[in-house]
Amino acid sequence: MGWTLWIVLGAISAGLSVVLGAFGAHALKARIAPESLVTFEIGVRYQMYHAIGLILLGLVAIKIDNLAIKIAGVTLFAGMLIFSGSLYGVSLLDQRWLGMIAPIGGLLLIIGWFALAWAALSPSL
Repeated sequence: MGWTLWIVLGAISAGLSVVLGAFGAHALKARIAPESLVTFEIGVRYQMYHAIGLILLGLVAIKIDNLAIKIAGVTLFAGMLIFSGSLYGVSLLDQRWLGMIAPIGGLLLIIGWFALAWAALSPSL
């Protein structure tokens, strides 16, 4: 079940990033400030990057299923939610304080990518 979870979460996240990107390009363009639209688009872009990363992680987990893979999946998914979610909140709700949460998501994303490297280097963990 482990590897399928990451592929499913990645595919759903990728689909949602397309929906959000279209929403930003069409519905938000005339409704929010240009700098807020840029912030929103950064959230969409990072969501898509990490959705693809989760799908790839799921494919790797077919062959390597260890603690590092689990850490990578959890931190990539949580980091994506926190990072992109905080940017969506900043741009849509005009809640600037949410911008202080984005670095936590970014740190989780970094940990996730390093954990994936650790998994590949230590497949027997």
